[in-house]
Amino acid sequence: MAKHAQPNDIIDRISLAETLEAITGTLKYMAATGCKGFDCSPEQLATIENLDALPGAQPANLEGIQSAVRACERCDLSKTRTQTVFGEGNSRARLVFIGEGPGYEEDQQGRPFVGAAGQLLTKIIQAMGLTREDVYIGNIIKCRPPGNRNPAPDEIAACLPYLERQLEAIQPEYICALGAVATQTLLNTDAPISRLRGRLHSYGKISLMPTFHPAYLLRNPDKKRDVWEDMQVLMREMGLQRPNSGS
Repeated sequence: MAKHAQPNDIIDRISLAETLEAITGTLKYMAATGCKGFDCSPEQLATIENLDALPGAQPANLEGIQSAVRACERCDLSKTRTQTVFGEGNSRARLVFIGEGPGYEEDQQGRPFVGAAGQLLTKIIQAMGLTREDVYIGNIIKCRPPGNRNPAPDEIAACLPYLERQLEAIQPEYICALGAVATQTLLNTDAPISRLRGRLHSYGKISLMPTFHPAYLLRNPDKKRDVWEDMQVLMREMGLQRPNSGS
């Protein structure tokens, strides 16, 4: 007769999975930032980078990643945040929108893009014939930088492994990178977004469309036409029916 798992066994396995998720992310971050501690050989550093591919490694799981993010103290933003902002939406979305980081409203509510820029993003998504529930929305970093400043390179390096794991779990076909920070981080480039937008790029096997951030559009409403042009390119690639008018 098969032995059924007891509730405590299940809880223990979940706790272990979350712990391993946090350890794996930390080790990958240390390797990515050039840590040579613990007398790590090049072979050991390569092993850390490829922990996800090791036999028995847990597949990316949004719930486990979110638990690790909640407990994260990899950078000083953990000392000033109200709460982390993980991301939300369809866990199997074809399209993921990625911004820079949480603002004040997001930090208060723990949800991405809920302020004025978020309301504009919702209109853009609706103009594409979609809803927020159809897509997934996240950010490069999970904690609000004080004063809504741009995230520092070390803060991005600390947080990027979480986003990479999120994308691994969701497995989207398309990414829309909102703004220069998201675009330059994902494409590993210093090129201005004005040169990158308007055409599709590649993030691994995922097609990536850079466009202006909704917060930028609030300050520069004349750029809304450019964003709608970008969305039309993305919609054609995705096979979405074009609505009669844009946002």
